[in-house]
Amino acid sequence: MLFAWDIDSTSFILNLIFILLIYGFLIFAILKVSKRNAALIMIISSFVIFLVALIFNLLPVMILVSLVTLLCLILTANSNSGDVNKFLANPFKRATAKSGHFGVEKIFDSKEFYKTIETAVISLSASKTGAIITFERTKSLKNLSRNGVDINAPVSSELLCTIFYPGTRLHDGAVIIHGNEILSAAVFFVPTTQPLAVSYGSRHRAAIGISEVSDAITVVVSEETGRISIAANGQLDPVDQDNFLRVFETYMSDDDIEE
Repeated sequence: MLFAWDIDSTSFILNLIFILLIYGFLIFAILKVSKRNAALIMIISSFVIFLVALIFNLLPVMILVSLVTLLCLILTANSNSGDVNKFLANPFKRATAKSGHFGVEKIFDSKEFYKTIETAVISLSASKTGAIITFERTKSLKNLSRNGVDINAPVSSELLCTIFYPGTRLHDGAVIIHGNEILSAAVFFVPTTQPLAVSYGSRHRAAIGISEVSDAITVVVSEETGRISIAANGQLDPVDQDNFLRVFETYMSDDDIEE
């Protein structure tokens, strides 16, 4: 069997340098953009297979790996479009999409965070104040947050209740929460096209709609009844006040909601 360097050593070295530069940039870009461990594993595996194919001069394998890698990169870019745009605008100064780990960010006290959300939701439910609160998980919602009003403030029950108070101009849309920060308010989602009972209003339809296109968790409080529901993976489940904290924690810690 002929190795690549047996045919043309100069060409092999140039190709190797070129491949290292390309894959180095792709790995750098994925670390900046994607929150999924799978994306990094994919690009590293692709690099190893491509390098082996180059060494053994297996052109069909290199072509196949290139096509599969391109498809995976397109899917990754599509699912992180907001972060991709920011990366392209300023690739070397923007903070990474995560803080030294993959998946849902856990740089805060989750128990305290869940309790804060419970306090807000129970208060909104008791006063029959309509609300829709969406919690970003692995799929970025930054593109959607741009159609609302920037908040960029730490989560607090008081702030959430104030945002959804009927006297404010922000109460009609959804709040998007990233980590323990409220990114934006008055965000409008594309509603689901599923046939629903007439008792479900526009907030419930919007909550299901966003859960159909992302792995976000959305809490809805009905303005008419004060009923609490949680939308995930295209489904809407009612939750009573006494069990809200336990159920909400389960949804937020479920890594298999959208795989």
